[in-house]
Amino acid sequence: MGNSLSADIAPIANALILGLSIASIWLIAALGLAIIYGAIGVINMAHGEFIMLGAYTSYALQSFFGLPFLLCIPAAFIVVAFIGLLLERGLIRYLYKRPLDTLLATWGVSLVLTQLVRLTFGSDPKYIAVPEMFQSNVQLGFVNLSVLRIFVFALTIVLVAATAFLFYRTRFGMQVRAVMQNKEMAASFGINADRVYMLTFALGAGLAGVAGSLLGVLAIVLPTMGTAYVVQAFLVVVVGGGTILGSVVASGLTGEFQSVLAYVTNETFARFLLYLLIVVLLRFRPAGLFAPAKARR
Repeated sequence: MGNSLSADIAPIANALILGLSIASIWLIAALGLAIIYGAIGVINMAHGEFIMLGAYTSYALQSFFGLPFLLCIPAAFIVVAFIGLLLERGLIRYLYKRPLDTLLATWGVSLVLTQLVRLTFGSDPKYIAVPEMFQSNVQLGFVNLSVLRIFVFALTIVLVAATAFLFYRTRFGMQVRAVMQNKEMAASFGINADRVYMLTFALGAGLAGVAGSLLGVLAIVLPTMGTAYVVQAFLVVVVGGGTILGSVVASGLTGEFQSVLAYVTNETFARFLLYLLIVVLLRFRPAGLFAPAKARR
């Protein structure tokens, strides 16, 4: 009787665990996007390409320089954050009050970055080697857990906690929130809004680079990989209302929902139902689950 019950529960438990894994991946991808959108109000269409650049940075450092994967993760953050900083200084800062132009400009940047990577590395798939320490599984009762996915989940918790601490417990976070509420008033108190915007955009880009590094070790690395992941990231941010807390809740709900539905039906039908429910949700709550208390001025 006990074995039969375990056999019945095990697939559902594994689906729930996989849902958490999916949620953590989506959250990492969405975290940088939520920061850029929530703090600056920019819909960054090149965010998927930042994810892709993080994956290729890890691939290049591991393949050509022999850097261990654990060191590739912070390296991807630094490299992509620097690219984001250059993009913000060279283009985005001139378009802050022109949302449509910003949308089109970042879309153009995404096309340029995709073609640049294709010319540099080719279009064939690349692979980031999984470290030996992450190649095993852990058996907890009747649930089988991949050590790599446990690591991704744990790192996601660390990243979310560090980001929340930065924005709610530091001077920089206070400045960001002040600029979000009223840029002109914040400037009158000596806060350099342009510097805040620059660092925030670089931070969001760097987090996308971390997401790309982790996604690259879980799947194949392609010049077009960012497109698939950024769709999920946008959904998480929109449903979450553009806040960190909202992104955490939205990624958890959508990840679990898709995983369980995929187990019951199939992956394609699960995505269809997920997108349908998100459309219905936004019909009744267009600002998402956790809308900001006050609109940006």
